[in-house]
Amino acid sequence: MGERWTQVSQSILDRLKHMEEAKKKDRLELVRSMRFVLKALEMSLVGWKQWVDNPDVMTKFTMEDLEKMNKKLSEFARSFLEYDIEATKLGARKGLKAPKKAKKAKAKAEVSYVA
Repeated sequence: MGERWTQVSQSILDRLKHMEEAKKKDRLELVRSMRFVLKALEMSLVGWKQWVDNPDVMTKFTMEDLEKMNKKLSEFARSFLEYDIEATKLGARKGLKAPKKAKKAKAKAEVSYVA
């Protein structure tokens, strides 16, 4: 599993690099690139969740390994969330609002936590 995951991830990195190096990008290419980037992040996050949610996997790592992972992931999450806030504010200035489906899902999620 680890070797295949590494190979797939490396091919994704190669494609990301190729997309970044493309010179003249139109709007569609930029949106397509963002979708690819977010899908790559999603794939990686699912893998991380599978590891972290499995005590048998996590016991293989030393305390130092876990501290390093935690630090790196925390830095990444903070940076991503800071940018998310910035992009959301930009969208709000452009008049964008959350889709109605998202609002309903959020309200539903809040209710499920109360129950």
